Amino acid sequence: MKAIVNGCILLPDAEVHGKALLYDEHIQGIVDEDAARAEANEIIDAEGLYVSPGLIDVHIHGYGGADVSDDDPDGVRRMAGQLLANGVTAFLPTTLTVAWEKLESICDHMRGLKRESGAPDFPGAQIMGVHLEGPFINPDYKGAQNPAWILPPDAGRVLPFADIVKVVTLAPEMPGAEACIRTLTQRTDIAVSMGHTGASFEQAMAGIGLGVTRATHLFNAMPPMAHRKPGAAGAALSSDIYTELIADTFHVDTGLYPMLVKAKGSRLVLITDALRSAGMPDGTYENGGQTFVLRGIECRLTDGTIAGSVLRLNHAVRNLRDFGNIPLCAAVRAASLSAAESARLETRKGSLAPGKDADIVLMDNECGVRMTIVRGVCKYRKDI
Repeated sequence: MKAIVNGCILLPDAEVHGKALLYDEHIQGIVDEDAARAEANEIIDAEGLYVSPGLIDVHIHGYGGADVSDDDPDGVRRMAGQLLANGVTAFLPTTLTVAWEKLESICDHMRGLKRESGAPDFPGAQIMGVHLEGPFINPDYKGAQNPAWILPPDAGRVLPFADIVKVVTLAPEMPGAEACIRTLTQRTDIAVSMGHTGASFEQAMAGIGLGVTRATHLFNAMPPMAHRKPGAAGAALSSDIYTELIADTFHVDTGLYPMLVKAKGSRLVLITDALRSAGMPDGTYENGGQTFVLRGIECRLTDGTIAGSVLRLNHAVRNLRDFGNIPLCAAVRAASLSAAESARLETRKGSLAPGKDADIVLMDNECGVRMTIVRGVCKYRKDI
């Protein structure tokens, strides 16, 4: 048994001082510090740091030069290792719109990696499944996705991978989408997310009625919301579906963060949408067969189209806290419990509730990560 003492413990809606977090492979509870010291055989002094649930990135394409769509398991292993420094304890490797045969191969490889990443000696964040961002999208709102591989929505293609796919992003207005949404929601536990879509408000709400439970990177790769044409963005904001936000201060203006917090509350989900250029220097990179350029925090195709981000999830938490004018516990929730709920992972992940996996992060006031614990095992420590 282990215990973390002398920290500020972050619950989904509160901060707890003067208590200890008791855990082994799973969270055992929040107890008095004296009781924790008596019961635990290992004590970690948080020295006033925040004790946070592990962060969960449910939409991330790449990091540190690797990309999920390379179909290279070693690359995803490297991603998993590097994400620990950002406080990420679990993630959904996210594909781009590439050839369907390649997506099948990626899913096959992810089955093995998911099992591997659950081992105590795996040196990285845990892989919880796959997020298929495409290929069932609207070519008019493809963003940086490759139009050569876009397909009509087809649940039959996805069903053989229902054990590993956790989220599918699709455009609900495309031919075949209605049947696809209905089949996936009735026959699987996959969360259907609307994104890369030109759907009208009515079409988006119809999709929600059929079973869409998420919106992919709000405002990006969808029409701007207007008072007479609210579109998919308006549907996401006026319904109770989970809604992703890339809080890098570039994809969505920070002036909207307070509004999004008020509109979505616990249904707001922080993601990175990070590409292989995340954690890398400025330069030219490849993205699903297309070339893009990184300058500062901006990734763009050569024609100027925005292409994902280089955001770190702990920085997204800090940005949402600072610009959304909310307490840190609420910002952390958007990258932990709300993220887990949006991908139906909440029975095991997302909070420090007893019985859940002991995924824990120690972070400072600027959300700098000092320690990352995955299922009770310390896998990253920053010495200062």
